[in-house]
Amino acid sequence: MGPVELLHMSVFSQSFSPCGRFLAAGNNYGQIALFSLSAALSPDATTRSQKPVLTFTAHDGPVFSLVSADGRLLSAGNGEVSAWSWSDLIKKNVRALWTRRPKYKSSLEIPEINSMVLQPRDNSLVIGGGDNNVHILDLEHGVFKSVLQGHSDYVHCVSVRDRESEILSGGEDGAVRINSRLCKVFCARPQYGKWISCLTTDSDWMLCGGGPSLSLWHLRSLSPTSTFPLTGCQRQAAFHQDMILAVGDGASVSHCLLAGEVKAQIPCSPQSLNTLQLNTNSSEHQVLTVGGSSSHIDVFTNLSYRAFSLSF
Repeated sequence: MGPVELLHMSVFSQSFSPCGRFLAAGNNYGQIALFSLSAALSPDATTRSQKPVLTFTAHDGPVFSLVSADGRLLSAGNGEVSAWSWSDLIKKNVRALWTRRPKYKSSLEIPEINSMVLQPRDNSLVIGGGDNNVHILDLEHGVFKSVLQGHSDYVHCVSVRDRESEILSGGEDGAVRINSRLCKVFCARPQYGKWISCLTTDSDWMLCGGGPSLSLWHLRSLSPTSTFPLTGCQRQAAFHQDMILAVGDGASVSHCLLAGEVKAQIPCSPQSLNTLQLNTNSSEHQVLTVGGSSSHIDVFTNLSYRAFSLSF
């Protein structure tokens, strides 16, 4: 890849291998890169250790979402989901196990898939994308089994409350829906718009934001408990211990307290951030990785500072 392509690269998605020793990252060119965390975190690591052990083109369009399940890496491109064997990829054997497309209204329609999340209870994959719908893929049989409708514009993000068997979705229309039922339509911030780009849950709690400010909601009462005073649009957030981690516009990871206070903002390499991922699959390689408008992925061995960067 030439210097111009590297200059204009954005990293949209990440997923750790089941063993926790590898990180997959997807970019705007349809590529997936595999990084060896064990090599990059080794005391003997060199700059070469921070480069991919494998890079391949997985889709025609950007790879907006990556998820790992049952030894497979699932990737989303324009209108399709592909599965790859983690063990094959680690051996540098690139071959898709399967590729599936949701049933779109028109064969000419190729909407982007923006978000995927696993629903462990019934071994399914929840997919949100550009056709305004949420599609459910049965991973055991490889077939799309249902569609959740209701959004009037494309779906940016999906999340699952597995204990309650609930699927939450946030869209360009400013709505959050639970199992397709309208939960809340958010008020836009005039300078940013009404779209919901960020949605995650933890038990009875929901974090969401985008055009509207990032806010924390109690789902049983459907009432907000905190609003976080962050500038710009937040693109991804995660619950972590007694904190919330959030990334979006701006070159920093925000550490927020549940009550609404911004505790810290930790500088990152990319000027705008799209994705954060916490590695909980390995006690040896417990890191936070952050990617955005750059070919670099920042690695935090301590949440208080960036240790180093991986690079496509």
